[in-house]
Amino acid sequence: MMRVSRSAVVSGLTMALLLGAVVALQAMRERAGAGSPSTRPSYLYVSSPEVVSRAALSFKSLIADVYWIRTVQHFGSARLAAPGTQNYDLLFPLLDLTTSLDPRFKMAYRFGSTFLAEAPPGGPGRPDLAIRLLEKGLAAQPDRWEYAYDLGFVHYRRRNYASAADWFGKAGAVPGAPTWLPPLEAVTRTRGGDRATAKLLWSELMRGAGAEDTWMRNEAARRLRQLDALDRIDAVSRVIAAYRARTGHVPMSWAELIGAGALRGIPVDPDGLPMQLNPYWGLVTLDPKSELNPLPTNEDSTP
Repeated sequence: MMRVSRSAVVSGLTMALLLGAVVALQAMRERAGAGSPSTRPSYLYVSSPEVVSRAALSFKSLIADVYWIRTVQHFGSARLAAPGTQNYDLLFPLLDLTTSLDPRFKMAYRFGSTFLAEAPPGGPGRPDLAIRLLEKGLAAQPDRWEYAYDLGFVHYRRRNYASAADWFGKAGAVPGAPTWLPPLEAVTRTRGGDRATAKLLWSELMRGAGAEDTWMRNEAARRLRQLDALDRIDAVSRVIAAYRARTGHVPMSWAELIGAGALRGIPVDPDGLPMQLNPYWGLVTLDPKSELNPLPTNEDSTP
């Protein structure tokens, strides 16, 4: 009996090491491979969740952690790639493998859906896959109100406010869910699509992030600063429009507006960096060094 037990342990460890080596090998291959991420072929040596789950034996959680690390590496390297070369093809397959090995991997579902839904170039722009991933998580853990909330969040970003409100309502109906979800459902049904609602959603996401969700909390804070920056740009743009209507020309500099009494000083973004003024078109933009770039467009300035 002792010999069989020892053999099983050795076999399991061997399989775990082999699977870990496969993941590491692929990571090394992508780092060392020639060409940009968009020109290199994207594939997994082991792509079937069923095969990996059977092979991992009792080491599923360990292998899930390995694949999660690989997921974060893939997303980060693609996001930092040169413009036009981003390739996120492996993102969903890696997340699918991770959550198949560990169906209760909360971080993989929540962060993974955020990665998938992020619009290009910062992400693949695949909210459909984000929804698929979160529905998989909710099927595994129906008592997780966070997954229903995140589903509403993804639908909100797609401007499908009715579905977003439905999911916020479902999240609020889960025992132990926070009390701010029912009001959020009501606000979404009546005010969906405006920037104020976007701020509310990001604020609640930041407040609801757990102690381990540092990335989520920081991302929500950055989104709120972006929305604040958009408000500031709109306010300054109205000042420029009024000045142009009064003088018949676009101001050539901030000093011209300050000298005319239209502004008290050079406008700054929420991080304190001076805003930029295009003297030919009167357009206001952020400093190129601002961490808030690129700002959401009018079409996607909601969360």
